[in-house]
Amino acid sequence: MKIVGVCACCSGIAHTYMAKKAIVNAAEAMGDEIHMETQGTIGAEDELTANQIKEADCVLLCIDVHIEGMDRFKNKKVMKISTDLAIKAPKQIIAKIHRELEKAI
Repeated sequence: MKIVGVCACCSGIAHTYMAKKAIVNAAEAMGDEIHMETQGTIGAEDELTANQIKEADCVLLCIDVHIEGMDRFKNKKVMKISTDLAIKAPKQIIAKIHRELEKAI
């Protein structure tokens, strides 16, 4: 499965990066290809490419604040969760994405 997404917390520092690490590790452990952008106090990092978004099966938004560029995800399956949930239950989140996409097939 191919997943893209964005992580962004209220302060744009710790939880943003902790959420990204947790989700990326969980997805990779399940054999998924994942690309996560961060948006925070220093701006966007690891910005998603148009091709990554196009090829993605779904978009995972681990966000606590408004993010820039939501229009990029038009017509994509999107799951939105808090950064706290991404940090605490990343394996369960990735498993849920798998279940939801399997239902759609």
